[in-house]
Amino acid sequence: MDSILSRPAVVIPALLALGYFIYHLLTPSRLPKGLPVIGLRQSDRWFPLLRASWRNTLDFKTALAEADSKYRDQAAILPMAGSIPMIMLPRSETQFVIEQPDTVLDLHSAAIENLQIDYTCTDPYLVYNAVHTKLIVTTLTNQIGNLVPDVADETAWAFDKYWGGAIAAAGHDGADDDAYTEICVYDTLRRVIGHVTNRVFLGTPLCRDTALLDVGMAYAQDVPLMSQVLRLIWEPIRPVAALFLTVPIRLRTRAFQKILQPEIERRLAAFDARQRDPEDKSLSPERNDFLQWSIKQAKESGDPYMWKPATLAGRILLLNFAAIHTSSFSITGAILDLVASKQEYIDELRAEIEGVLAEYGGQWNKRALARMEKLDSVMRESARLNSFVTVGVGRAVVAKEGITTPSGLKIEQGNKVVCHAYSVLQDSEIYPDAQEFKPFRWSQQREDESVEYVKRAAKAFATTSNEYLAFGHGKFACPGRFFAANELKLMLAHLIVNYDLRITEGSRPRNRWFGLNRVPPMKATIGIRRRKRAVS
Repeated sequence: MDSILSRPAVVIPALLALGYFIYHLLTPSRLPKGLPVIGLRQSDRWFPLLRASWRNTLDFKTALAEADSKYRDQAAILPMAGSIPMIMLPRSETQFVIEQPDTVLDLHSAAIENLQIDYTCTDPYLVYNAVHTKLIVTTLTNQIGNLVPDVADETAWAFDKYWGGAIAAAGHDGADDDAYTEICVYDTLRRVIGHVTNRVFLGTPLCRDTALLDVGMAYAQDVPLMSQVLRLIWEPIRPVAALFLTVPIRLRTRAFQKILQPEIERRLAAFDARQRDPEDKSLSPERNDFLQWSIKQAKESGDPYMWKPATLAGRILLLNFAAIHTSSFSITGAILDLVASKQEYIDELRAEIEGVLAEYGGQWNKRALARMEKLDSVMRESARLNSFVTVGVGRAVVAKEGITTPSGLKIEQGNKVVCHAYSVLQDSEIYPDAQEFKPFRWSQQREDESVEYVKRAAKAFATTSNEYLAFGHGKFACPGRFFAANELKLMLAHLIVNYDLRITEGSRPRNRWFGLNRVPPMKATIGIRRRKRAVS
């Protein structure tokens, strides 16, 4: 026994575990007293909060069901492994949370902790000083109409590469070949999303650089995974563990910067030359993409750090992380929903898309997309049914005096509050037949002209509310949702009018739970074939 106890492999984990428990026993809790704990069982006499946190982490769907059935109208503690326990407020206080300024309840601080930015980002200042968010809200949103032709062009190119390429590889590209080709929905669509999104971020030819795309996608997978692992590690030893765990992230960051550096340096030189002599005809026209907007913003700031190639590349990499993985989930869910439902839904969508395009001379533009209300409805309904967001409007309490909720609950600084989201989106009292995919649920409501226009417009894909938190809500709602909505709708429209689709399984494959997040089945496949009457 003595020899076993003297082994480092036994002693070190034992000491760490002992230190962990002593640390938590001696650290005073900031949680409000007397609140019920979601996931707690009467038999949990030892370390009840720890046991409830693991129970909730391993089966978060059950935790949310308990929260909704027992604590819909009162606050409760929602513990999760690797995170400070969250305080889930009653449904009636969602608007209260949304209305608080970021000096009281801060989304940014909550996101930084959740993603462990100090460890998963090689330059955390890029997130602490997220000036790119201003460009998303202003320039990107304002440029949506001008960017639609580029998005349409890249969409056609990318689908032809991955879906058309798969059909050709299977030998089914003959004019009279009616066979279907099986493809993995998520795997192909995340690559399409990567190309299309980087067309807007970087323009051609970089958006078609497969090495850049591979690095960006790998980074987008590594960050949430590593942040989850890091949150499970005792905080005092987390910096040491992070040195080893985040090696892949650092390598991918450097690889991404190396690919972008020549283009960034070329554009910086061209920008400076244009500033010296605006009439110089030898210079190529200024690009209209996010990298160019970032260079202009950086130069206007007067801070040399802002226009360092590593800084500019780092911001584009963060945008890849934010855009690729959530958009890929959204369109994967929508396609699986459609393919697993009635064929007449797809036929009805095709009729709308082709009819609107005919009115605009076959040209994709912002107005044409806005006219496709059934298409918009499909994306909103799928987002409602498959939302990645399961707890809404997470905020860190940052006010020194804490906050007092409308129900009189006093919450100290350092706590985190969240609101019901998944249970609201699945509530049949709010959405009749909430468990059913009704693709035209929203377009039918928008057709009612007896309802004022503003209320009908509130049923659009990117419009948020207390009952629809897929993009968040209020002034801190997803800043890029208007661009993302147009991009996703155009992509879905393109594949609907250019490909026939069929399900390869008996029913729609179920979504998966990853901690508190819900993701589509990433290995699900469908059958595709080119349509005889395709629209480019």
